[in-house]
Amino acid sequence: MKERNNTLPIVASDEWLKPVEGEINYRHRLYVEHLEEIERSSGSISDYANGYRYFGWQRDDAMQGWWFREWLPEAKDVYIFGDFNSWQRTQLRLDRNRDGVWSIFLPDAIYGERLTDGSLYKLHIHGANGWRDRIPAYAKRVVQDEETKNYTAQFVIDTPYEWHDEGFRAPKVGELLIYEAHVGMAQEEEKVGSYVEFRDLILPRIKAAGYNAVQLMAIAEHPYYGSFGYHVSSFFAPSSRFGTPNELRSLIDRAHEMGIAVIMDLVHAHYVKNFDEGINELDGSDHLYSKAGDAGYQRYWDSKTFDYGKREVQHFLLSNVKYWMDEYHFDGYRFDGVTSMLYHHHGYVDFDCRERFFDEGVNRDAITYLTLANKLVHDLRNDAITIAEDVSGMPGSCVAPEDGGMGFDYRLGMAIPDYWIKLLKEQKDEDWNIWEIWSVMTNRLPSVRTVAYAESHDQALVGDKTIAFRLMDKEMYFSMDRASESLIIDRGMALHKLIRLMTITTGGEAYLNFMGNEFGHPEWIDFPREGNGWSCKHARRQWSLAENGFLRYSLLNEFDRAMIAMVKEYGVLGDGYPYNHLMDEQNKTMVFSHSGLLFVLNWHPTASIPDYRITVPWAGKYSVVLSSDEERFGGLGRADVKGEHFTTTHRNDDGTEYYTIDIYNTSRTGLVLKWER
Repeated sequence: MKERNNTLPIVASDEWLKPVEGEINYRHRLYVEHLEEIERSSGSISDYANGYRYFGWQRDDAMQGWWFREWLPEAKDVYIFGDFNSWQRTQLRLDRNRDGVWSIFLPDAIYGERLTDGSLYKLHIHGANGWRDRIPAYAKRVVQDEETKNYTAQFVIDTPYEWHDEGFRAPKVGELLIYEAHVGMAQEEEKVGSYVEFRDLILPRIKAAGYNAVQLMAIAEHPYYGSFGYHVSSFFAPSSRFGTPNELRSLIDRAHEMGIAVIMDLVHAHYVKNFDEGINELDGSDHLYSKAGDAGYQRYWDSKTFDYGKREVQHFLLSNVKYWMDEYHFDGYRFDGVTSMLYHHHGYVDFDCRERFFDEGVNRDAITYLTLANKLVHDLRNDAITIAEDVSGMPGSCVAPEDGGMGFDYRLGMAIPDYWIKLLKEQKDEDWNIWEIWSVMTNRLPSVRTVAYAESHDQALVGDKTIAFRLMDKEMYFSMDRASESLIIDRGMALHKLIRLMTITTGGEAYLNFMGNEFGHPEWIDFPREGNGWSCKHARRQWSLAENGFLRYSLLNEFDRAMIAMVKEYGVLGDGYPYNHLMDEQNKTMVFSHSGLLFVLNWHPTASIPDYRITVPWAGKYSVVLSSDEERFGGLGRADVKGEHFTTTHRNDDGTEYYTIDIYNTSRTGLVLKWER
């Protein structure tokens, strides 16, 4: 354990944490003691997290047959049944051991020709909640009957998949550019898309756009499509509505061949409360995977929460973490709902003082689990990526476990999209405070690596609006062709580009975009449901809008590609904080440098100023790398982007020199200049 004068590095580097050093030490001790307990019993945390190799169906070649095991400590009786025994519920009884694990062995001699790949099965469990037909917690595939709509577990004989991704490495810190995507709604056709279609049609788009990581949502099986995958029922089963397990592997394999990392949106904050599909009360009790009563219920999400302090639950979740990396080669996780996990109140308070992070509202068991999960991920692969979706800003989230933190690589900059939406809803852009914009974008500790984003899927859901829709609203349906003249569209496109340029260059060490938002996708997301006639009209992406040369969506798309290419070429995300040179409130202009580039962002709706003089950090020549006002990006093309700007040397009263250049500072424009000696 790294310590300096018996003080953990997390405290030694932050005086603000000194008053709560005792609590931080206690949390760290809980983690260390639990890790040592794991290592004593299993050798390593990686060997410990092998639940998926013990529970469920396991082949026994020596005995020539199949074992089935399930942890159901309070069940009174358990049977397994399926098409392999003509659905006889009480024919095959499982035996219980002292740890509450029920098991049965089915020999090939009897079931070899009946228990085959694709066989359907369920458990018949007698518990305090009666006799129920249930799906096992470790089921690796769950399918839905098209007529009855009921879900059933499916027996899978894993066919070895031939991977082609040996040597693939995920992007390093300062290089991560994430394309957030949903397999089912990624196609233009009004239907549920597949893993194969995503592999063949969407991955090439992501590659061409310049992103080097895709974050896949809704992978683990979930009964309600409209939950966006957040009400998980089967944690070890990739959603069968998109295709087969090997088709998902093929998607990930192809992404790696293209140099694209695949991050899974991992939901360990809660689970669906359904009996027919999920793990709720699986053994008949209300405290199998969650705490009993209200303590196990997330009322804001109408779902069940995990009991992170129970060893069997931690084992289940850690095994799930290893499973997706081991069996599917995921490159890491975006942990969903971390705020809900970290606090007994699930984060529905104002985090307005230090005590909020260290009082009785904090779930220490969840902190221990998340720290163990990060330890496991990085033990499995040192280049793996973990991202915390935490709005609270819990101190230490991105500090290494050995230094007293939880070990995440990044935290989502959730305050950034909230801020942009607030501005767009409440103020005219001529009233925007550029100092406030700068402050929000750069308000992070150096130790908290942040994924910056202007908007994600959250802002695109029905009931909310994307940035493009807030800016241009119904005009998007009538005036996005290049021949139309619309001040609303001109303003909207200009600010759409400015907001993204500001976010990616100042907001963090990584960047995220939700699919389609880069070109201003005009429609909200509304999944098929009874209220809309089960229509997929708003659960798809209209890629043709960006490919149609007559529409301005393609111009926004081109700007995003150029912006991403610029950030990659000059290593902007890996350069720490930007340096502020000028804040001209009257003309709404900010000037900052980053990674050898000079950025001039003019937010003013009308002020275009010839011969605008700015102080620059280095003497020499400055040439334009990118301008959001270029005609190829839907701008007005008011400035000469091929021109060169040479510095003029001036002297201060004390004799020191400073340098200036003169530019045409056009309104609602982001200008990027490269310094050359």
